[in-house]
Amino acid sequence: MVNPSHFDLQSLRVFLMAAELGSLTKAAERAAMTLSAVSKRIAELEKTVDCALFVRRPRGLDLTPAGRGLAEHARQILDQVNRMASEIGDYAVGVRGHVRLWVTPSAVIQFLPADLSAFLAANPGVRIGLEERMSAEIVDAVAAGRADIGIFAENIPAPLLDKVRYRQDKLVVLVPPHHPLARRRRIAFADTLKYDYVGLNQGSSLLARMVDEAATAERALRLTVQVSSFDGICRMIEAGLGIGILPEAAVRAEILGAGLHAVELTDAWAHRTLWVGVKAGVPLAPEAAKLYAFLQASAPGAAA
Repeated sequence: MVNPSHFDLQSLRVFLMAAELGSLTKAAERAAMTLSAVSKRIAELEKTVDCALFVRRPRGLDLTPAGRGLAEHARQILDQVNRMASEIGDYAVGVRGHVRLWVTPSAVIQFLPADLSAFLAANPGVRIGLEERMSAEIVDAVAAGRADIGIFAENIPAPLLDKVRYRQDKLVVLVPPHHPLARRRRIAFADTLKYDYVGLNQGSSLLARMVDEAATAERALRLTVQVSSFDGICRMIEAGLGIGILPEAAVRAEILGAGLHAVELTDAWAHRTLWVGVKAGVPLAPEAAKLYAFLQASAPGAAA
């Protein structure tokens, strides 16, 4: 069994350099080390894990399956160490606390920038680590303690979280110029399903809702292209690759100026609730609790 205490950070850094560059010589140059020192560290790592990490080839190095696995873990470890060093350094210059906030793209493009600006203006000693993720990932991260607070879509189950309403957003169908739907002002989702769609990647709560609603209508969702962002959807629609559904606030003025047309969806689910949640039964650190309370109070209709 591998002993975790036998790994050291410098060896992991050198290993990742070699993996990235495909060469021990280049890794030695980047690390300002001798080639023999780099070779020794790699050999010690291979002894620790009891298997080869690289396949040596005439033109360089390739990772073995074990090497790929170690590289993935090493990146995570070094990223966490860098974050730790940054956070500890912040405390030395007066930062009172860090908050890990994971949010959906919908929140980032619509509501969150103004809310965080107001919060940080009133709480300058707080640092917020913001991660933009899909709703299911957010719920899992908060439940596992990897995030303090999450903002996610309503159609994602969150049984291990305490949650309250944060905001509502409105979905529209974005269509290119000269599309058959371009002259429509309002439309039901079922009536759009004969056309090709541009959608978000798997894991998106919006894509999951669209697939579910298409199944309810006993139709298939015809996805021609999938992308990772609302901006990507807009660009693909501009190129004539299909139509798309996205929050109204994600449709920038210049997009409409370019001739694209936003059509209102008449379905009830087109008005979505975004939730803000924390892990149930686990007290938050003071600064995280302060941000959670602030986000709750930011919701329209929240008690003053």
